[in-house]
Amino acid sequence: MSLISVGTMAFDAIETPFGKTDKIVGGSAIYVAYSAANFVTPVQQISIVGYDFPTEEMEELKSRGVMLDGVEIVPNKKSFFWSGRYHMDMNGRNTLVTDLNVLEDFNPKVPEAFQNAEFLMLGNVSPHIQISIIEQMKVRPKLIAMDTMNLWMDIAMPDLERLLKMVDVLIINDSEARQLSAQFSLVKAAKEILKMGPKYLIVKKGEHGALLFHKNEVFYAPALPLEDVFDPTGAGDTFAGGFMGHIAKTKDISFENMKTAIIVGSAMASFCVEKFGPTRLKEVNKEDIEERIKEFVQLVSFEISFE
Repeated sequence: MSLISVGTMAFDAIETPFGKTDKIVGGSAIYVAYSAANFVTPVQQISIVGYDFPTEEMEELKSRGVMLDGVEIVPNKKSFFWSGRYHMDMNGRNTLVTDLNVLEDFNPKVPEAFQNAEFLMLGNVSPHIQISIIEQMKVRPKLIAMDTMNLWMDIAMPDLERLLKMVDVLIINDSEARQLSAQFSLVKAAKEILKMGPKYLIVKKGEHGALLFHKNEVFYAPALPLEDVFDPTGAGDTFAGGFMGHIAKTKDISFENMKTAIIVGSAMASFCVEKFGPTRLKEVNKEDIEERIKEFVQLVSFEISFE
């Protein structure tokens, strides 16, 4: 069992209505790795960092079963840096600073040791890079999932259209689904997007849960009502890590098992938002995760009789 995680390893500066942090480790591949490693190891990381990325973070990842053979360290450049401020409802945010730094040079190579990976999670980087990873795989993974964003729909649509024909699962939020499909109804949007190539579509709706579409089937998973939401940064990537971690653990890519995987992903995302950055993900253990998943099951479990 192995899962490749492709994405950014970075620094974030985050401000929310509940506090702020000037510099904390972040990036899509960080959240995916910390989440997925609870279910499957090794998580085989492909990313790029600068000279300033903390050694202790690398050691922490290794201790959890994350292989860093695919992480390039650039000795004369800084790591990718993003700064943002969230609105009061925590659903919207303003980007304040984006310093690409090493990301400008990101031309990832799939190490030989990663070539037999059965599962591949392509985090939100340019479609060109995502395509490059797939084309480097000597044997196609059993399941390929990808994330993307509005930016690539604006500036790299031809690459994105090509990429969508190469993947099995697309994970995006509701505004991205509407932009990609040119449909307001998420049901109509899903039908249009599934015509583009992916077999499965997951539409994340933040505090309103997530939808899974496959052919004519639909599954809805709610989000857990939480008393405190400190930082939604990385919640989507944490969701993807939990989702793919469960799929890789069970090796079952059926629609029924994906329903369970969405609940697992939602449970992991609910931990992520409780503290800044990946802090909370480093604290949770197996018992915490099992208890949180039970809470999700109780949230949607009911009996009904028409007698």
